[in-house]
Amino acid sequence: MLDDRKLAVLRAVVEDYVSTNEPVGSKALAERHNLGVSPATVRNDMAVLEEQGYITQPHTSAGRVPTDKGYRLFVDRLSQIKPLSGAERRAIETFLAGAVDLDDVVTRTVRLLAQLTRQVAVVQYPSLTRSTVRHVELVPIAERRIMLVLITNTGRVEQRVVDLPEAAGDDRIAHLRAVLNANLDGCGLSRVPDTVAALPERLAEEDRPLAATILSVLLETLVERHEEKIVFAGAANLAGDFTVGLREVLEALEEQVVLMRLLGEASDPAALTVRIGRENPYSGLHGTSIVAAGYGSGDNELARLGVLGPTRMDYPVTMGAVRAVARYVGQILAGS
Repeated sequence: MLDDRKLAVLRAVVEDYVSTNEPVGSKALAERHNLGVSPATVRNDMAVLEEQGYITQPHTSAGRVPTDKGYRLFVDRLSQIKPLSGAERRAIETFLAGAVDLDDVVTRTVRLLAQLTRQVAVVQYPSLTRSTVRHVELVPIAERRIMLVLITNTGRVEQRVVDLPEAAGDDRIAHLRAVLNANLDGCGLSRVPDTVAALPERLAEEDRPLAATILSVLLETLVERHEEKIVFAGAANLAGDFTVGLREVLEALEEQVVLMRLLGEASDPAALTVRIGRENPYSGLHGTSIVAAGYGSGDNELARLGVLGPTRMDYPVTMGAVRAVARYVGQILAGS
């Protein structure tokens, strides 16, 4: 176990290296931080930290830099999440509240996170499997053609044109719309197939072919949208941080499956997860850290968002930004 003084030295090493991107020496550390001990004592403490794997010497006659293990201890025990200022919070709220639909919410969120953290921001679209039906609309557009519109509680809108087996008047369409909404309002999307299976049997015989056609298109829409979508922004922010390995990082960002795994699953939707360096499952990202959080309404996590950057990131600021943006996105989706 490290005593308080060595922990203070480790915190100082991490903070200085993050701010300067230069290996940290004991003399500079003693001068810049009020550690209350001589440079010689700081040097001895740094030797112990190096021996135990928390810091390392990148090349001879240089200072020291934190290792993944050092950053992990810093995140878990030595740092506090830095809350955003009142002005920053108001700016976020105003910017996100201006979104007109779900695509706009996601686009604004990913741009905002990239700007706040100066890292790569990654946002997962709300999962259809965790969403519920808010409304189904049937809009006549021709004698034998309608537009089927499915709106979920997350603001997601799916639209499909349906070619009907016969002409249908407005009254029949209105009746089918009412039946669909009466049965599907609030229904989880994963339960929709079971819920609609018996619906045609409950309708008048002349309406059954019409209902069967509309329902088959509705079910196709759910199946087609099974694969979840992830967007990212801010890749240019990485250019100054990676002298080597940038190509591998950019390749990983193009892989949706890799991004899904990186954002991961958290047992507690409100929890922030931080993966540092080699804790990441993808070898091309061993020089990076990922800070992620779930967003949604109440205890219902709909999806995840986060940022990816070098292990030498400002963890307190990044964690504060990710947590705040996740909370605001959840509030906007809940109220939309």
